[in-house]
Amino acid sequence: MRLVLVPTPIGNLEDITLRALRTLREAEVVACEDTRRTGFLLRHYGIPTPTLRLDGHTVGQARELLSPYAYVAYATDAGTPGISDPGAELVRLALEWGWRVEALPGPTALIPALVASGLPTHRFTFEGFLPKAGGERQRRLLALAREGRTAVLYESPHRLRKTLEDLIGVYGPAHPVAVAREISKVHEEVFRGSLKEAWERFAEPRGEFVLVLGPKEAPPPEVEGLLAGLRAQGLAGKALFRALVARGVPRNEAYRLALEEE
Repeated sequence: MRLVLVPTPIGNLEDITLRALRTLREAEVVACEDTRRTGFLLRHYGIPTPTLRLDGHTVGQARELLSPYAYVAYATDAGTPGISDPGAELVRLALEWGWRVEALPGPTALIPALVASGLPTHRFTFEGFLPKAGGERQRRLLALAREGRTAVLYESPHRLRKTLEDLIGVYGPAHPVAVAREISKVHEEVFRGSLKEAWERFAEPRGEFVLVLGPKEAPPPEVEGLLAGLRAQGLAGKALFRALVARGVPRNEAYRLALEEE
């Protein structure tokens, strides 16, 4: 079995490689998240290859669904399969079954947003979509802040403002961010400013978003020493937060440091 992951345009239909088009033509079937969306792309380029639905609900049946075919192309709704979509699980299963897996280079929202952000690109971390709520979400945000690298997130319009609020709580309102919206589409936009300015700018978010956060500097040695001393006294949570603020640590930084101890 030969399985080829084919990146498809995230907006403009011209954002597809010649190799990807050839693969879509040569494959026996195009497995995809949404046959209507992928079918539209295939018809646009005059490609007659049949499609087969293989999404997050059916990926566990991939072996049975794809068994009649020796050469399968796989496309997700948009972008490169395997990035925040069922493609990652399909690859894991296919390798477990001994299938030959190939991945073509091509469109993704991650890299254009990062490069256009104006923020450091030499070291970065990609988080994808954060957990929607709960302690795991907070732990992931704190871990990102500790990375010391540019961080990239995906977010949907109805959760964007809540995510910006949570980021302000961890990074601080003045922290630099680039918010890319509708990349490669008619209403493409890249906003560059502070987290507070981004929250004010996107009062009614529309479209799909990529957030690029500048690196957060580590606390200076004197703050680390102060923190260690307060921990040794048994302070934690709100008590630790109040003690840090009382000793001159900015409130947002004190909040982040206190949360890390919970």
